[in-house]
Amino acid sequence: MATTTSPDVRGGQSDATAPAMTHPQIMKALSGLMLGMFVAILSSTIVSNALPQIISELGGTQSSYTWVVTAALLSMTAATPLWGKLADLFSKKLLVQISLVIYVLGSVVAGLSQNTGTLIACRVVQGIGVGGLSALAQIVMAAMISPRERGRYSGYLGAVFAVATVGGPLLGGVITDTEWLGWRWCFYVGVPFAVIALVVLQKTLRLPVVRRDVKVDWAGAFFVSAAVSLLLIWVTQAGDSYDWLSWQTYVMTGGAVLLGLVFVLVESRASEPIIPLRLFRNKTIALASAASLFVGVAMFSGTVFFSQFFQLARNESPTMSGILTIPMIGGLFVSSTVSGQVITKTGRWKAWLVSGGVLLTAGLGLLGTIRYDTEYWLIAVFMALTGLGLGMMMQNLVLATQNQVAPEDLGAASSVVTFFRSLGGAIGVSALGAVMANRVTHYVKEGLAELGPKGAALGHGGTAGGGIPDLDKLPAPFREIVEGAYGHGVADVFLYAAPMALIGLVLCVFIREVALKSKAAAPDQAAPAE
Repeated sequence: MATTTSPDVRGGQSDATAPAMTHPQIMKALSGLMLGMFVAILSSTIVSNALPQIISELGGTQSSYTWVVTAALLSMTAATPLWGKLADLFSKKLLVQISLVIYVLGSVVAGLSQNTGTLIACRVVQGIGVGGLSALAQIVMAAMISPRERGRYSGYLGAVFAVATVGGPLLGGVITDTEWLGWRWCFYVGVPFAVIALVVLQKTLRLPVVRRDVKVDWAGAFFVSAAVSLLLIWVTQAGDSYDWLSWQTYVMTGGAVLLGLVFVLVESRASEPIIPLRLFRNKTIALASAASLFVGVAMFSGTVFFSQFFQLARNESPTMSGILTIPMIGGLFVSSTVSGQVITKTGRWKAWLVSGGVLLTAGLGLLGTIRYDTEYWLIAVFMALTGLGLGMMMQNLVLATQNQVAPEDLGAASSVVTFFRSLGGAIGVSALGAVMANRVTHYVKEGLAELGPKGAALGHGGTAGGGIPDLDKLPAPFREIVEGAYGHGVADVFLYAAPMALIGLVLCVFIREVALKSKAAAPDQAAPAE
């Protein structure tokens, strides 16, 4: 079945210079892009099951554990709108290749890290590259394919996301458990994929280039990064280095709000803002962006904290930890693929968003009831519900947004939704990581108190100061207390995430459905191919 591409959306007339592309041609053009997307997701998930061992070997704490994840999310969040704006000004193909190179450099140095500080810094660099790949994948696809047909290809991207998400933890677990490899190869293994993606992109991706006067909003990028960074530093340290209600809290939250206001002021005056504020006058874009913020909390809480649950509450190996999360990824794979196919046929997408919100909220709420000794089949059912909900919401929120904008704003609008999803993930991982560290310490103290004098003699077993314990070195009675504490602590994380998913559901209910357009987003004028 032929798919028509590159007509002028605003004018409603097909561009005579843009030939129709068949499905095989589109898949060939998207092959390098999907490989790049695979690399981006792989880098985020491959370390998840290796992190407990990485942090333990490098002498880190629960705070370090959280920041290894949050650093990449933070830089990805700050970079995403900037990549989106650059995509409206420069060659999209060149930007994808640059983001791949940045990712490779960050990965290689991360594998050489000797302490958590270096590792966190390298994750920042990785996040900048991944932010480009995540934002540009949606933007390039939108430039080639009409919104009506895009649901089908969004499903394919969702499938790539699912495969990388399930393959990453499994591959990371196997690498970590293999003596002659070790956890450092979790960072090296993505490099060959990135190099192959560069070659394939060069040969297959052909997009028109729109020549425009370039003016990048660097001030906006700085202030949004500073505001988010300050907020995350506060969330991570509060309750540990200082009280939640303290002068440090007032200074840091006040500073974050002030920087946010300066960012809004800068964006309102910038000629080429990285986040055009006028986009939020559109109710669909405003609601979809807000919903993505809360979906991001739910999405990253699952992938980050399940590794600690299976390894520290159930004493599973990194490899087995990846295998046990398959139900959630399977649900995401099925729902993203099926929803994309059905949306292409019907042009209707809201029912999928609302259904996804219901399933996601229910799945997280049920995961809030698990303990270290809960039957696995029950945990698997709850994970599958969560995965089904995520698959129905992630890509379709971007799709609903892209359907509302003119071609010249496509990059900025797409990256705005991705930005808020990444922001939600960064805030969620930081806040929920702090909650978990606090709850685990609380449950360990409770368990030791129940043992009486015998418990006091056991000490803290490596959990003091937020440390990650080595279960194999703990005495039997204390080991059971630690396993119970991590099981209960992770469940509390999901319980806190469930209301976030509920808010996302409510926001989706108020989004007005507009049938998907049957024409692709084209540049303002005919332009030479790259």
